[in-house]
Amino acid sequence: MSRKAWRDQVVETALEPDIAIVDAHHHVWEDKPFPPFDPYDDRDLLVDKTQSGHRIVGTVFVDSHTSYRSDGPEALRVVGETDYAARIAEAALARGGTEAGICAAIVPSADLRLGAAVVEVLDAHAAATPRFRGIRHMVAYDPDVPHSHHNGAGLMLRDDFRAGVAELVKRDLSFEAWLLQPQLPELITLARIFPDARIILNHLGGPLTIGRFAADPKASFAAWKADMATLATCPNVSVKVGGLNMGMAGVDAAGLDAPLGSAQLAEAQRDYILTGIDLFGPARCMFESNVPVDSHNASYTVIWNVFKRLSSGFFADERARLFKDTAMEVYRIDPALVAQG
Repeated sequence: MSRKAWRDQVVETALEPDIAIVDAHHHVWEDKPFPPFDPYDDRDLLVDKTQSGHRIVGTVFVDSHTSYRSDGPEALRVVGETDYAARIAEAALARGGTEAGICAAIVPSADLRLGAAVVEVLDAHAAATPRFRGIRHMVAYDPDVPHSHHNGAGLMLRDDFRAGVAELVKRDLSFEAWLLQPQLPELITLARIFPDARIILNHLGGPLTIGRFAADPKASFAAWKADMATLATCPNVSVKVGGLNMGMAGVDAAGLDAPLGSAQLAEAQRDYILTGIDLFGPARCMFESNVPVDSHNASYTVIWNVFKRLSSGFFADERARLFKDTAMEVYRIDPALVAQG
């Protein structure tokens, strides 16, 4: 059974379809997908945006390792991804209607180990599009997590990496932090060294209940919560709430014969999501789909229904923050670039 056929066993109607949403984190890959994930190009993104039943007014494109330039200096080849994201953003905006708003902000990659020399890459990204907002250099690593990024071990502790972060700070660009739970203390140190840095924590800090963390999930949760509470004392850090359908936190549908519906997923993910929001507050939290990575285990409609279920008890202004306003503010998105009406 294909992954899509597996997901399609659960069909839901979008809850509260009038809520305006800026999807704070998604990927698109033009050429080849990362196994075991599905192909997912701009057409697939537009289907999710316009046919999910949710009112997705804007989206944030994040580092997808796609469409790199095939020649020129190695460090600058990543700018091809920015070119690609900008093209699909402008084409959708020109068509207008519900298609407008995709890639309203663009966060590509750059090798921060270049230190001060990374400025050339940053300037090239900025020249490619005014939608450029920051950099994600993935550092997620743990020996018990398959396919984690082995060059991420201790990376945020390195002088050359921190010199690269310093260049982001000089240009008021964000550092997108994709890491795993044991690396949260490294980020706490980084946030304190650079109090003026715009730091955006991906996927609730990568909580883990696999490998050595599987022996005592309650202790793993408690350790994650303690580090997240310390990180929350750093006012320059905001958090993307989502990414829990990747399987590492054990609150997804991985390995099941059929996917879980949004009510079941909301119950499974409740503690992580509500704890994250409680620690950082809605003004520093934003919901993310993380498609197509998270849609390996839940459909786009279901992912957003989970967030709507879990936020149903919040005040209207808090929900507006979580679904749209925090992302608009953190990514400094021009309102003219999102879908209107």
